[in-house]
Amino acid sequence: MQDNQSINKARALYYNLFANFFVYSKESEKYFELLRLIDVLKQSPLDASSGKALDVLSSTLDSSSNVVLLQEHDDLFYNPLNKIIRQTASYYDEGVESGKKRVEMIQFLAKTKIRRDEKEYHDYEDSIGFIFSVMAELTDLISSGEKVYENTVHCIFSEILNDFIDEFAKKTYENDNSKIYKELVIVLHSFIAF
Repeated sequence: MQDNQSINKARALYYNLFANFFVYSKESEKYFELLRLIDVLKQSPLDASSGKALDVLSSTLDSSSNVVLLQEHDDLFYNPLNKIIRQTASYYDEGVESGKKRVEMIQFLAKTKIRRDEKEYHDYEDSIGFIFSVMAELTDLISSGEKVYENTVHCIFSEILNDFIDEFAKKTYENDNSKIYKELVIVLHSFIAF
């Protein structure tokens, strides 16, 4: 029982890390939270390669400004001058930004208290950042004893995230503009394998 609680707390930390990288935010508080998460996770990495990647992230990211991270995020995911990396499960499933996987994700959300705040968050429910945010919140709730969400987390992982994460990660890792995110993908790969 205690081991599962510890594992779910660790999972929530990793999901929060990924959410903070993929949900675009200019807020410096979110950036400092991201730096804190990296420092916490590098103390007990999943394996040697993720430990090295977390160390590289820690030393690469500017401790006082998120400008470099925001620029790379923009270059990878939004800049039309580059070959942008699509971020929705529907795109990898059907080649459209808003498709069946978005509908499935909305149906999973209906089983929870979580809703997308359309004023604050403009990406779809099946975007990678939103999925990681939902998984972080649900996994944290599970670690606090709300076992009702275990099946929802399992289904989102197996039916939404797992279907496209490898292809998404490969595109991110191989992109010429990927430096910070290349290291993150190493951590992500270890986490998904775990």
